[in-house]
Amino acid sequence: MAFEIKNPGLSTTVQDEGRTGYYDVGIPQGGSMDQYSAALANALVGNDASMAVLECTYMGPIFITDVPAAIAVSGAPVIVKVNGTEVPQWERISLEAGDEVSFGIIAGGTRFYIAVAGGIDVPEVLGSRSTYVLGALGGFEGRKLAAGDVVPVGVSSGNLPAGHRMAEEFRPVFAKEQRVRVIMGLYDHRLTDAGRASFLNEEWKLTPVADRMGLRYDGPGVEWKERVQPFGAGSDPSNIVDAGYAVGSIQIPGGTQPIILHRDAVSGGGYAMVATVISADMDLVARAAPGTVTHFDEVTMDAALVARRALKARRNAAVASLSS
Repeated sequence: MAFEIKNPGLSTTVQDEGRTGYYDVGIPQGGSMDQYSAALANALVGNDASMAVLECTYMGPIFITDVPAAIAVSGAPVIVKVNGTEVPQWERISLEAGDEVSFGIIAGGTRFYIAVAGGIDVPEVLGSRSTYVLGALGGFEGRKLAAGDVVPVGVSSGNLPAGHRMAEEFRPVFAKEQRVRVIMGLYDHRLTDAGRASFLNEEWKLTPVADRMGLRYDGPGVEWKERVQPFGAGSDPSNIVDAGYAVGSIQIPGGTQPIILHRDAVSGGGYAMVATVISADMDLVARAAPGTVTHFDEVTMDAALVARRALKARRNAAVASLSS
């Protein structure tokens, strides 16, 4: 079973829950930018959340299935068509052999996901099918899809859930304004009081410079404390002697434009991390489109752990709702 790619869209890659355990040697976590949306698409077709999907950025692909298949499309709002006829998003879609699937332009956010019963069946590399394009690793030949590719699909278990539609209450929101929760540190002490207040109290707007590695924001800037830079650090006040980066770290090179490091980010470097996005809000960040107004809200580690449990519970409830 396979999908023949007639048109790949802007950037369509194979992704799953990610490649953990190799960040210390420079291989990022990767995986679907919006893990929640990808998991719900998998649930609609009876897949485990760990199974690989297609992640589509802005413009989706056009593909033909060679056998009957069940698919679901989640994530950013987009028109879905089968043989030119519009079909619902967030519902299981039955395809016949020879059916052509295509997509319109997204109406919000940046990425949507295509799950198929049986999953996208590319080989695992270091325990994951996710594509890391910069390292030419995993996915379909380590790259985004191209016209003419024949993407293998696994054999479905046949255990499709009773429910075929994801309830509105479980679908994510793609808003033009976000509040993103962060834990301050490790280097927020390098900011002046005014700089810290600016980071937490002012509005920041996502620029078009945003991809799987990081998202850059524009705003009023921050002020760094003056100091004599230590040996090994650069001359910019935001430079430090190299350190490891947590996933979700926020840097502000030159004190002007914050950058949130996301799924495919490098694991270390010489910029101070003033804060880190909590894990429960990484999917939220991934849903932001250029121009999205963002506020950074400081929370404690305890609050971050509560938020992580709440997100897991919501995802479990969404999956369970399809069986009731």
